[in-house]
Amino acid sequence: MPEPSYPPVIPGPPRASSIVLPGVFSLGAGNERYVVVGGGALLIEVEAGDRVTVVNTEGGQPCELVGVGSDGKADAGLVGVAANSHAAGLKALLLSGEESLLQFRRKIERRGIELAGAQAVRLFGEATPAGSEESFVVQRAGSLIVAAPGGPMAPDGQDTATPLTVLVRRAAVNPVRRFELPDPLADPVLDQRVKSMTAQAYFVKAGDYIQIIDVDGRQCTDFQCFSARKLDKGRDLPLDVTTTRTLMGSSYPMPGLFSKYYDQDMEPLVEVVQDTCGRHDAFALACAAKYYDDIGYPGHPNCSTNFNTVLAEHGVTPRAGWMAANFFFNTAIDAHGLVVSDEPWSRPGDYVLMRALTDLVCVSSACPDDTSPANGWNLTDIHVRTYSGAEKFTRAIARRMSPDAEPVMTRETAFHSRFARHTRDFIEYKGYWLANSFAKAGPIEEYWACREKAVVMDLSPLRKFEVTGPDSQALLQYVLTRDVKKLSVGQVVYSSMCYKHGGMIDDGTLLRLGQDNFRWIGGDDFSGTWLRQQAEKLGLKVMVRSSTDQMHNIAVQGPKSRDILKEIIWTSPKQPSMDELEWFRFAVARIGDAQGVPVVVSRTGYTGELGYEIFCHPRDAETVFDAVWEAGQPHGLKPMGMAALDMVRIEAGLAFAGHEFTDDTDPFEAGVGFTVPLKSKPDDFIGRDALIRRKEHPARKLVGLEIDGNVNVGHGDCVHVGRPQIGVVTSSMRSPVLGKNIALARVDVAHSEPGTKVEIGKLDGHQKRLPATIVTFPHFDPQKTRPRS
Repeated sequence: MPEPSYPPVIPGPPRASSIVLPGVFSLGAGNERYVVVGGGALLIEVEAGDRVTVVNTEGGQPCELVGVGSDGKADAGLVGVAANSHAAGLKALLLSGEESLLQFRRKIERRGIELAGAQAVRLFGEATPAGSEESFVVQRAGSLIVAAPGGPMAPDGQDTATPLTVLVRRAAVNPVRRFELPDPLADPVLDQRVKSMTAQAYFVKAGDYIQIIDVDGRQCTDFQCFSARKLDKGRDLPLDVTTTRTLMGSSYPMPGLFSKYYDQDMEPLVEVVQDTCGRHDAFALACAAKYYDDIGYPGHPNCSTNFNTVLAEHGVTPRAGWMAANFFFNTAIDAHGLVVSDEPWSRPGDYVLMRALTDLVCVSSACPDDTSPANGWNLTDIHVRTYSGAEKFTRAIARRMSPDAEPVMTRETAFHSRFARHTRDFIEYKGYWLANSFAKAGPIEEYWACREKAVVMDLSPLRKFEVTGPDSQALLQYVLTRDVKKLSVGQVVYSSMCYKHGGMIDDGTLLRLGQDNFRWIGGDDFSGTWLRQQAEKLGLKVMVRSSTDQMHNIAVQGPKSRDILKEIIWTSPKQPSMDELEWFRFAVARIGDAQGVPVVVSRTGYTGELGYEIFCHPRDAETVFDAVWEAGQPHGLKPMGMAALDMVRIEAGLAFAGHEFTDDTDPFEAGVGFTVPLKSKPDDFIGRDALIRRKEHPARKLVGLEIDGNVNVGHGDCVHVGRPQIGVVTSSMRSPVLGKNIALARVDVAHSEPGTKVEIGKLDGHQKRLPATIVTFPHFDPQKTRPRS
């Protein structure tokens, strides 16, 4: 008989899936990570044997460690090292009144900690390199305060306060990974755990706050609520997600203007105040018995049945499947109309904070779905807290600047109070609330004020980095595309920053404050991280430290901007006056006179007009704004928001991250090829070889479009020649000054010649087309005569 034939065998047992997980999920059991912001402090509970490592993340940041015993009194020997300072930095922070330290102060008060005579272990100094670390072993149980002290930075100084990273390796490791419940946001009215695979009902008074917390991360929870007044009348009208989506115009409410959930009477029940996750579901029902029956799991626990059980005592009619706000569920609708889902985005401690708009009966579940990735294949608990309506919580969305970063809540800029006098229309941008438009004027009037008179706008979210040290020029020469060696003290240059493959990381401006002193101002936090990574890789003696929180700025733009600033800006004889300050130069100055508030004024902008930017420490922001505002009124100065800013920058052909460029777009394709002086820059820089290749063999080109008609065109609309798509619209607007519909678009070079006729696809790209013509850009003032004037 012939030998039997067997298929080849893959040797060995099966291998686990290879998955790269960010941040807290990849630390491993017993390991914790905390970030202390510059000018901030943190309290960590510790046990004997815990190993604590403090990392000087960006370099040059002092640290103070203060041990506290279980009795609330200072314990100088908690970390096994003798104290060497009187905790002056920590005490100064506590006396500063900074709102960012409010939670820390509450922790101190809640634990009855006394710091009057506390001593500290002081670590690091101004010259400590980035990445330096010190480790300690905790001697006994207690609390450890880690402070990153720092004072206000002068606008022309570079002594910024930067973060510290704290790593804790626990002596006692729980083999079953569980995370600590975060401290309350305030004193809770209700503090209730919703155990895995169950649901809990609870009452919330009108005006009170509801916090729903994902304790261990990647656990979904269904939320439902009813007007208590209507329940008393026998009407059990639940929160209705269809009504909510219709009225809010979004998949689900988020903090800001469109933040409310409604019932079928269109009565608002709750509004979302804070959200640290940002991905939820308001389409599908809560899981129900039929769902599990149909996929082969009859009798499986489900949220709808759990809801019916706990709501029965409130007189609520049972439902086979409950409509709900499905918090932390990661669902989406794909291009084919299918609802798709995956593991949640939520991480340990993520939460949604809502405010009750009427007396409510609420119910929350800890979803029991272990048949899909909906709960990350690991069922855990949900925690609910409620707080008194007397507490004050600002609207906020959490942003993580990188996958491994800690969440940062949306903040108000130092100029917010002044702009808030003129509008309530604020939008989230890069972690801050910025004015979108102003009620008395509106984007069109703001636009014309910029083109004809002057405007003031808030640009504080721009990321600022202090680059200092003997190798600072060498680093910037290698990382930026511009020739930094040609930059004089007092000069500004606009540059691209690229990856090795030529794709853009960021664009921004570089100010030279001294021989070895630079300030990089860009749009993305990662540009600072990238600078730091390259400095470490090359072994350069340079520090790159974030100063965004120390340096807020407004822009004064328009033909009258110089006349306004001449009245309020004082400069010493060593600095140029406003009449002398040339395009892409800056001056160290003061408001009013030699004793006034210190500022840095640069002749730069993002409008295509004559304009300036004024940088100051946040504590001086209101003084600076008031001076500009008062001087500007005789000249017709108006506030301008993001909507009008987008209009003027498109006319001027100015690139915007995420629109004109991404990390797969090179500067030539983004329309900023002038920032890459391949022929005149003698030194190598990151991406140079790729950019030479891409310039010699271009595939795409940024062009202008003039559109025949007034139908709105949007970012991402397809551009066609006949049937095939040859490009995509990056930005568009209806230009008031030109009286036509215009756009910027990235198209195939074969169809990039001015005069080429194209069509912009709407609907599915084929059923509706808008004729357009390719033109050169900028559409407005192509010779830049206005900003140069």
